[in-house]
Amino acid sequence: MNREIKNAVITTDKEAQYDESAKRLLGNKHILAHILARTVDEFKGMNPKDVVSYIEGEPMIGIVPMEPGMTNVAREEKGQRVVGFNTENVEAHEGLVRFDVVFYVRMRDGISQIIVNIEMQKDNPTKYKILNRAIFYVSRLVSSQKERDFEKTNYDDIKRVFSIWICMSMDEDSLDYVHLTNDKLLGDYVWEGEMDLLNIVLIGVSDELPEQDECYELHRLLGALLSAELPIEEKLDILETEYEIPMEEEGKEEMKVMCNLGEGIREKAEARGKAIGEVQGEAKRERKFILNMYGKGYTLEQIADVAEKSVEEVRGIVEERELVSV
Repeated sequence: MNREIKNAVITTDKEAQYDESAKRLLGNKHILAHILARTVDEFKGMNPKDVVSYIEGEPMIGIVPMEPGMTNVAREEKGQRVVGFNTENVEAHEGLVRFDVVFYVRMRDGISQIIVNIEMQKDNPTKYKILNRAIFYVSRLVSSQKERDFEKTNYDDIKRVFSIWICMSMDEDSLDYVHLTNDKLLGDYVWEGEMDLLNIVLIGVSDELPEQDECYELHRLLGALLSAELPIEEKLDILETEYEIPMEEEGKEEMKVMCNLGEGIREKAEARGKAIGEVQGEAKRERKFILNMYGKGYTLEQIADVAEKSVEEVRGIVEERELVSV
């Protein structure tokens, strides 16, 4: 196998492993409780330790398909048809896009629930606008509730949904809350319905870990947790000392894996960058040599012979210089 292709495959595999470890860390209930306490209105101002008990069951990490028609699965239990999130036969659908983390949260009234989705991005994607994708995800979280959380036309039973996106390596730390609003254009009629069903939270986390500050508590937590740069000891110290998050051995192992993988990914990236820089430097020196010879009156054929280039390549370099000079 070509060395460059092999290195790309290895790096991609490491990045996939890194992503999986990051998702599992985000799926820790204590981490989720801190996110909820700073993004969901119901829990704002609460001690994250008290929020943990409101998270129902175990968060579903990377196993719920988000494609229409595949998010839910129906099965028979005690003679009754039960519809739930589709978490079965994961291997059979390897190519599917899946929600990173999905879980139910019981509200403080002890009755109502919300559905929360957490998505992690290593950076702000360039192939599409992230808000568009977030809108699609939050819409799926609503539409997939039919026959699972509400039946037939009982639309008043729709649960509120939150899709929370964590984007790493951003230029600055940021936090945005996107939700429905009602602009009255004519008349004062009040339309019945819930305006708070769709909720998107966009969290931008920069590479620089912020100092301890109430405004940046969540960003410092996420930055420390997901950083590929911080040593494992510093990560654990921040989580356990500043946020009182107990890390079990499994969580510590995930952090070690992330740190090791992050180091490998970084080394590969640095090596690629160095190789590209060397190639670019060589091309620059070659171009300068060709232009110097041309400036001294050598013909294109003579330059091509000395530089071991084709006449067409030499002509292209000369013409490019002349176009820039115009």
